[in-house]
Amino acid sequence: MNGKRRRTVAIVAVVALLGAGAVAALIGCGGRAKLVAGEDTGSRPVIAAPNPSAIPTLDIAPAKGWPAGLTPTAAQGLAVQAFATGLDHPRWLYVLPNGDVLVAESNAPAGKRGIGGLKGKVMGAVMKRAGSGVPSADRISLLRDADGDGVAEVRGVFAQGLTSPFGMVLVGDTLYIANADALVKLPYADGQQRAGAAPQKVADLPGGEGQLNHHWTKSLVASADGARLYVGVGSNSNIAENGLPAETDRAAVLEIDPATGTRRVYAHGLRNPVGLAWEPSSGTLWAVVNERDELGSDLAPDYLTQVEAGAFYGWPYSYWGQHVDSRVQPQRPDLVARARVPDYALGAHVASLGLSFAGNQRLGAPYADGAFVGLHGSWNRKPLAGYKVVFVPFRDGRPAGPMSDVLTGFLDAQGDARGRPVGVSIARDGALLVADDVGNAVWRVTAAGAAK
Repeated sequence: MNGKRRRTVAIVAVVALLGAGAVAALIGCGGRAKLVAGEDTGSRPVIAAPNPSAIPTLDIAPAKGWPAGLTPTAAQGLAVQAFATGLDHPRWLYVLPNGDVLVAESNAPAGKRGIGGLKGKVMGAVMKRAGSGVPSADRISLLRDADGDGVAEVRGVFAQGLTSPFGMVLVGDTLYIANADALVKLPYADGQQRAGAAPQKVADLPGGEGQLNHHWTKSLVASADGARLYVGVGSNSNIAENGLPAETDRAAVLEIDPATGTRRVYAHGLRNPVGLAWEPSSGTLWAVVNERDELGSDLAPDYLTQVEAGAFYGWPYSYWGQHVDSRVQPQRPDLVARARVPDYALGAHVASLGLSFAGNQRLGAPYADGAFVGLHGSWNRKPLAGYKVVFVPFRDGRPAGPMSDVLTGFLDAQGDARGRPVGVSIARDGALLVADDVGNAVWRVTAAGAAK
């Protein structure tokens, strides 16, 4: 019996014995991280030895939400306030040219998530405990701060009846939306507060009706001229245990021609590329990627990387270049030999989701050039990691130095989650906006003492 099968049997045995108490019994199982904090980050991280266990490591921060009057904690020299509260699982943000903010209130679509049987039930309970088990609102809301006080006093539904919408991008007078199963488009006019037409399909995406759709989020950016769209599509599994046919056009960034709907794989071997963004000085495409689970608390590091056309990044056969994952059989040494080493490790299991480059931000000199990253937070690591927004400094279009915390306090002293950051975006006025899907809020970060 191989290692993956033994771990599955162990989980099933606990579920069968304990029933509803299974998740509570599994919490705390597995080994603690052995690396010193920060060793698994940066351009040259320490890559630990695999440390799988019969029962995968589970350490979940139960979702509790924000007590009245509390906000996240901003780094020294910064301030934070609520831009909007009372949202329904806000995941992704897009700032329109006039300053209005679109927020995708979204969660996984109902149906097949790529993990079946009792193990799937356990994972469903884990996600529910972590705040990810709510039904998807399937809508995009519009937020407007008309009086410039840093709070959105205008709020309304921009588009609804979507299917787990996530990525959004405006090209000319067309707004493209990446649903979990398809790329769609809507006409848009400046200042419009509600879509005036039903969405029209541009192209199917992996994860349509009847298909597994484990990593369901579909991020979206457009080329500078708008002639090509790029969609991040995650894998249908942890390490291809559902079979490679289920991974067709997945664990990849797809390039789509919006005029014809045709698509091609732009880069692959990226287990779950969520945030996509263009680095402003070089014009190159970058992504933050969630790596694989069940190799222990120290493996494998999630990462920030340039996405090169035609490149292969290792999944499922290897991680961080040529570090072979022996659980995957048969292997592909031909692919592993050319696996591109990612540019910057963000830490194991931090669940890097949001990505936005500094651009026109006005948070001060320490944040002038680099990437803001939303770390949603771990469930497969002891101790907990992530649950914050960080900044990775850049120089000449490349990461250049250790990352620093921008927004923390999402975990309380008991290890419960007040919130979990997801999408990050730069507002028209230069503030940093952060979507918080457990806190059901959008936070606004500015330089301390800056005029509202």
